[in-house]
Amino acid sequence: MAARADTPAHPPASGIDTRLPWWGVALPALAFAVLLLMIAGPGEAHAATGDPGLAQLVARIQQVLSR
Repeated sequence: MAARADTPAHPPASGIDTRLPWWGVALPALAFAVLLLMIAGPGEAHAATGDPGLAQLVARIQQVLSR
Protein backbone atom coordinates (compact mmCIF):
# COMPACT_ATOMS: atom_id res chain seq x y z
CA MET A 1 0.00 0.00 0.00
CA ALA A 2 1.49 3.34 -1.03
CA ALA A 3 1.71 6.16 1.47
CA ARG A 4 -0.37 9.19 0.66
CA ALA A 5 1.52 12.51 0.44
CA ASP A 6 0.26 15.28 2.67
CA THR A 7 -1.06 18.26 0.77
CA PRO A 8 -1.35 21.69 2.35
CA ALA A 9 -4.85 22.82 3.29
CA HIS A 10 -4.34 26.14 1.50
CA PRO A 11 -2.27 26.24 -1.66
CA PRO A 12 0.42 28.92 -1.74
CA ALA A 13 -0.54 32.25 -3.26
CA SER A 14 0.41 32.83 -6.84
CA GLY A 15 3.22 35.32 -6.32
CA ILE A 16 5.98 36.14 -3.96
CA ASP A 17 5.24 38.19 -0.86
CA THR A 18 7.89 40.92 -0.82
CA ARG A 19 6.49 43.11 1.93
CA LEU A 20 8.84 44.04 4.75
CA PRO A 21 7.84 44.72 8.32
CA TRP A 22 8.18 48.36 9.44
CA TRP A 23 11.37 47.63 11.36
CA GLY A 24 12.95 46.07 8.28
CA VAL A 25 13.27 49.58 6.86
CA ALA A 26 13.36 51.69 10.03
CA LEU A 27 16.29 49.98 11.77
CA PRO A 28 18.77 50.16 8.87
CA ALA A 29 17.77 53.79 8.26
CA LEU A 30 18.27 54.61 11.93
CA ALA A 31 21.64 52.85 12.00
CA PHE A 32 22.72 54.75 8.89
CA ALA A 33 21.71 58.09 10.45
CA VAL A 34 23.58 57.29 13.68
CA LEU A 35 26.71 56.37 11.73
CA LEU A 36 26.54 59.62 9.77
CA LEU A 37 26.20 61.60 12.98
CA MET A 38 29.16 59.77 14.50
CA ILE A 39 31.31 60.57 11.47
CA ALA A 40 30.29 64.24 11.48
CA GLY A 41 31.43 64.73 15.07
CA PRO A 42 29.69 66.73 17.79
CA GLY A 43 30.67 70.20 16.48
CA GLU A 44 29.37 69.60 12.99
CA ALA A 45 26.25 67.78 14.16
CA HIS A 46 25.44 70.68 16.48
CA ALA A 47 25.78 73.20 13.64
CA ALA A 48 23.64 71.11 11.30
CA THR A 49 20.61 71.06 13.60
CA GLY A 50 18.47 74.07 14.35
CA ASP A 51 17.01 72.64 17.57
CA PRO A 52 19.43 72.77 20.53
CA GLY A 53 17.50 70.00 22.31
CA LEU A 54 18.06 67.65 19.40
CA ALA A 55 21.75 68.53 19.31
CA GLN A 56 22.03 67.75 23.03
CA LEU A 57 20.30 64.42 22.47
CA VAL A 58 22.68 63.53 19.65
CA ALA A 59 25.67 64.54 21.78
CA ARG A 60 24.41 62.37 24.66
CA ILE A 61 23.95 59.37 22.35
CA GLN A 62 27.49 59.84 21.07
CA GLN A 63 28.83 59.95 24.64
CA VAL A 64 27.03 56.74 25.53
CA LEU A 65 28.22 54.93 22.40
CA SER A 66 31.84 56.05 22.81
CA ARG A 67 32.19 54.48 26.28
